[in-house]
Amino acid sequence: MREHQQRALVVARAVASEPAVREAVADRSAANKRPGGGARGSGAALAGTGVRKKAEAVRGSTGSLFVVVTDDEGIRLAHPDTAESGRRVGTSPSTALSGREELARHRAHSGEEVVAKAPVRAPGSRQVVGEASVGVSASAVRGQLLRVLLGGLGWLVVGFAASVLLARRWKRLTLGLEPDQLAALVQEQEAVLHGIGEGVLALDARGVVTVANDEVRALLSSAAEPGRRLEALGLTARVRETIEKAGGRPVMAVVGERVLVLSARPVEKDGRHLGVLLTVADRTDAESLTRQLDAVRTMSSALRAQRHEFANRLHVLSGLVHTDSTREASEYLDALIGSGAFGESLPELASIQDSFLRAFLSAKAAAARERGVTLVLGGVTRVENRVTAPVDVTTVVGNLLDNAIDAAHDGNRRPRRVEVELIAQGAELLVTVADSGDGVRTEVADGLFAEGVSTKDQAQVLGGRGAGLPLIRQIARARGGDVRLTERGSPPGDGPRPPVAPVEADRVTGGAVFVARLPDVLGHAPEEDAVSDTAFVAPRRPPSGRGAGRAAGPGGGAG
Repeated sequence: MREHQQRALVVARAVASEPAVREAVADRSAANKRPGGGARGSGAALAGTGVRKKAEAVRGSTGSLFVVVTDDEGIRLAHPDTAESGRRVGTSPSTALSGREELARHRAHSGEEVVAKAPVRAPGSRQVVGEASVGVSASAVRGQLLRVLLGGLGWLVVGFAASVLLARRWKRLTLGLEPDQLAALVQEQEAVLHGIGEGVLALDARGVVTVANDEVRALLSSAAEPGRRLEALGLTARVRETIEKAGGRPVMAVVGERVLVLSARPVEKDGRHLGVLLTVADRTDAESLTRQLDAVRTMSSALRAQRHEFANRLHVLSGLVHTDSTREASEYLDALIGSGAFGESLPELASIQDSFLRAFLSAKAAAARERGVTLVLGGVTRVENRVTAPVDVTTVVGNLLDNAIDAAHDGNRRPRRVEVELIAQGAELLVTVADSGDGVRTEVADGLFAEGVSTKDQAQVLGGRGAGLPLIRQIARARGGDVRLTERGSPPGDGPRPPVAPVEADRVTGGAVFVARLPDVLGHAPEEDAVSDTAFVAPRRPPSGRGAGRAAGPGGGAG
């Protein structure tokens, strides 16, 4: 109720302080004091005065029950009912006329009312010349308050319904996890992602990165950050293809100088496709150890084969000696010494001075011989320098020789032969490898150095095949060199071709020819021992048809 009284009092003060009201009331009060008194005037006459117009305007804008203005004798100058204008008020105006404000409450036919009275003073004076009385309905204010409360309750219901809908959407977006579960999940994710030694890359259904740890950024050489799209990560074609297919099978890939195993799996929940999870494992060190182990295994196989051959020859000599066939034993021993059987297992190997490279080629020749393939050295082979990067050299040469031996073994031409030619030019090694196989198919030759491309069975190797040639090209190019296919041969399916002809005794023809240039893999020979350019066209034995030309190839344009 006090709020209602204060509201009525504020309106009464506003009416009483209005300049037009103060001036009109002061004039009427002054007229009352003149001789003969002031004419009261009819209600119709007072209804058109500015005082009533102002009082009615205030009543309409404030929603008050009535606004009444009187002179100093209590005669109404303004009243909502024009018939009451000019009449004396029913309650005493003495309190207001004495200069004090008055508040009262009483019941009327319209309900409980609150009345506030304020003195009206003459303009520029403290003299009280009338009063302003304002009535406010308490029940109307309660109705307004009830409407406000009902409106607020309605908005509360709307807010509650909206919060329920938002909660349901939040549950759906968070897969039913509570906030504390989400916080624990984030903490566990951070601990796991940065604690494992593998790279992890997660993308949502739109191809936007959601999770990427430091390891995957280092392995893929990519600035993968949450919020970036797959197209903006700068990944190699092999990695992007693995992510897009997301078959779940391990895939070998070469990124820079690293050999990686990729595994991309689709992520689904309740039948919804949520994205793709890619795991990346670094196998560079394992591959390096594997290559060294392969070299040791190859040499061990060669030693075992040589031991077997040596034991066979000793058995023959022992039999000849025990049968007193001294002359035959002498001739057999001379033949063995003359053919180098007690020395190197590869003819012309004396043109290579490095013991590591000699042992490696001898082992490869023995391994090829066990598969029925003859490995021969090219006519202009000459390496007088020491190999300073044996792992890179054996990786490149070994991969090319293994592929060539496989091609010759599986090919239709007979005899099965592989030719390797090695030429040293300062610290640079030029390599040419040719085979007598069926060649490389046209559809494979164009992308032979792309990752995942292979002519062999992919299912036999974890992660698939097709990583060897890209790897050795990466090794060569990292040193400023290159590896390329110069002749792909004439494989079946390339059109009409004559029946397969036998390989000539001193030629390796028909199959593929690879050339490689490896800078900075040899120690520089002394100046007096350096080989002149003419040495590369003056073979130590009759060339195998194309040997000299092939050997010059890598140095002339592979880089």
